[in-house]
Amino acid sequence: MLTALYVPFLITTLLIELTPGPNMAWLALTSASKGRKSGFAAVAGIALGLAILGGVSAAGLSELATRSPVVFNLLRYAGVLYLLWLAWATWVGDGEPSEASEVHNRSIAWFRHGLLLNLLNPKAAVFFVTVLPAYIEPSAGVSAQTVLLSSSYVGIATAIHLLIVLLAGSAHNWLLRGRRKQITQRIFAFMIAAIATWFLISTA
Repeated sequence: MLTALYVPFLITTLLIELTPGPNMAWLALTSASKGRKSGFAAVAGIALGLAILGGVSAAGLSELATRSPVVFNLLRYAGVLYLLWLAWATWVGDGEPSEASEVHNRSIAWFRHGLLLNLLNPKAAVFFVTVLPAYIEPSAGVSAQTVLLSSSYVGIATAIHLLIVLLAGSAHNWLLRGRRKQITQRIFAFMIAAIATWFLISTA
């Protein structure tokens, strides 16, 4: 159900999503280092993660997580550790897949990375608990508005993430050509570790 608050919500969501953050930086690095296919898979995982958080928040569970310091910090540290593990995997490097089955498995892996990083990001849950409710008109159908706003948020976020993949992915072939490959992987490993630190600070 559309209300007078819908357009302001869309503008707010767009501004929030256009603000650089750890999630955006990680997605850009993934697309540049692993290619657009991996980036698109990660975007799909992120979108599903956001949709799940939207459903969980509607059930009231996200509020419990954001209001409980223990749960909130568990999510924070789990997210940081996961990013550090990704940094280590990038440093070690596992080569580019050549077989179609390997490409498929790689896509599934990056889909899973995107999904887990969003589910372990407490700031994503905070959006659904603090920002989204401010744009719901109590006199109208609350459930219908929640679904509409959550879907709109996921749609806007996904569109921006796809644009990031398209732009960053264009540098993939050049960055990983010849001798540049190992150097690029090591640099990206350090950058992902830096994103983990950024993630820890920004969610404090």
